[in-house]
Amino acid sequence: MTTTPKKISRGRTPNGEPNPVDVHVGSRIRMRRNLLGWSQEKLGSMLGLTFQQVQKYEKGLNRVSASRLWDFSVVLSIPVSFFFEDMGKDVAQQAPRMFRSCDAVSLSEDVDSYNDDPMRKKETLELINAYYKIDNKQASRHLYDLIMSMAKTQYMYRKDEEE
Repeated sequence: MTTTPKKISRGRTPNGEPNPVDVHVGSRIRMRRNLLGWSQEKLGSMLGLTFQQVQKYEKGLNRVSASRLWDFSVVLSIPVSFFFEDMGKDVAQQAPRMFRSCDAVSLSEDVDSYNDDPMRKKETLELINAYYKIDNKQASRHLYDLIMSMAKTQYMYRKDEEE
């Protein structure tokens, strides 16, 4: 008796996880929505979707069609290219057509490391949003300089410890 190989669901990794490209697009939808200060419910109502559907798009569980991507870009006031910005080469190479030659274990590890990206954290988005709400440009510049100085000092401190 011969067994047929397990068919990979469209757009899913061999282990059933969402496609990393879809996860990236979803994270960009979530980022823009959060920067605008909108709830999933508000975005959904503007698109004729439920908040659950928006949630699934943001997590990459539902794939975003071309026409839906256009709708998101219009409602969020961004170009379609925004959804693909900052997508790492490793993520881009994980399109569904590549799955047949991928190792599912290494693919899963790549998705996990992508999920650790600080730009996907709510705290980061809230901080960016708060920064841009500062009306006093001189104060915001001083804050920026302070943060950059602290980061540079931290980096130099770590480098000295390594030597």
